[in-house]
Amino acid sequence: MPKIISHYVRIVDAVNYRIGRIMMYGIFVMMGILLWSSISKTFFLPSLWTLEMAQFALVAYYIMGGPYSLQLGSNVRMDLFYAEWSDRKKAWFDSFTILLLMFYLGVLLYGAIDSTAYSLQYNERSPTAWRPYLWPIKVTLCVGIFLMLLQAISELCKDIAKIRGVEL
Repeated sequence: MPKIISHYVRIVDAVNYRIGRIMMYGIFVMMGILLWSSISKTFFLPSLWTLEMAQFALVAYYIMGGPYSLQLGSNVRMDLFYAEWSDRKKAWFDSFTILLLMFYLGVLLYGAIDSTAYSLQYNERSPTAWRPYLWPIKVTLCVGIFLMLLQAISELCKDIAKIRGVEL
C-alpha cells in the first residue's frame, strides 16, 4: 500500500482512538446531569435544563464515540454466516458494506451541514422552556459524522489491504 494511505490510516485511527477514549467518560457527565435532576426534583425546584442537557450529552456521547466503535469492530453484525468466513472473504464483504455506510454518512453529513447553517443563520433555539441554542449540538453532529466518514474510509483502506494480502 502507498505510504500516504498507511499514513492516513494511522492518523485517522489515532485521532478517533483518542476522541473515543475521552468520550468514554461522557457517561459520567450524563450521570451527573441526571443525578442533579433527581436531587433538584426531590429537594429543590426542578431544573429546566437537565432533561435537554442530558439529551445533548447523550448525542455527543454516541456521535463522537461512533468512529471509535467502528475502529474497534464493536458494531453490530449478523454473525450467522460472517463468523465462518475467511478473513479475506470478510474483507470483501466489509469493503462492500463500508461503501454503503460511506454513502449514508455522506447524505447525513450533507443534511447536517445544511441544518447547522440554518441554525447559525437564524440563531435557532429549542422550543422548550429552557430555550438553548441548537447550533452547538448541530456542530457536534457535523464533526462526529465527518469523523465517522474518515474512519469508514480508513476501514475501507484496511479491508483493501487485507484483500491484497498486506496488513496496515
